[in-house]
Amino acid sequence: MSISHKSSNTQLFRLMLYKRALHPELFSLQGRRTGRQPEYEIENWIIAGGHIVRFQVGQNCLVETVIERGDHLPETGLVHALPCLGEKDYDLKPANDRIGYVTTIQTETLTDNLYMATYREMVDFAQETGALAYQYTEETAEAAPSISILDVQRYKREYHIQSYHLVGSNGLVLRTQSIFERL
Repeated sequence: MSISHKSSNTQLFRLMLYKRALHPELFSLQGRRTGRQPEYEIENWIIAGGHIVRFQVGQNCLVETVIERGDHLPETGLVHALPCLGEKDYDLKPANDRIGYVTTIQTETLTDNLYMATYREMVDFAQETGALAYQYTEETAEAAPSISILDVQRYKREYHIQSYHLVGSNGLVLRTQSIFERL
């Protein structure tokens, strides 16, 4: 088995949580899905290497972004920012806004062969589940293909999200699992 000596840029990816909606012009959107349940409203956006999810209950909302860098995003309404490096957990202590939130982040850098096997498996997964997905190739000619996937499950009072962001230039696999809950 060959060992890849790719440098990891996981420190450039961040999960950012907002207590306000963000404007779509802040992102280069590649896909969008919306939905409504009796208890809440949701909107999902997919971008190259990231995603944005808005969960709204009445006038209160939380927005989760997973994005490379994110320096261009506003600080107004930012509740928490986590670098996507290694394994992390975050649990937002609900105030009076009737929304609970918890997330986990996991990153891993894979060898070339393992990355391509994982990539093919995730492409199949996205097609089988009907997940919101965007496949792309980065500018470097030797880069493996990349994909961002957002898979969701809706429940009466909860919204579960699993995201997978595979970045071919460095063999990065970034996975998040989040739960929004209407309290």
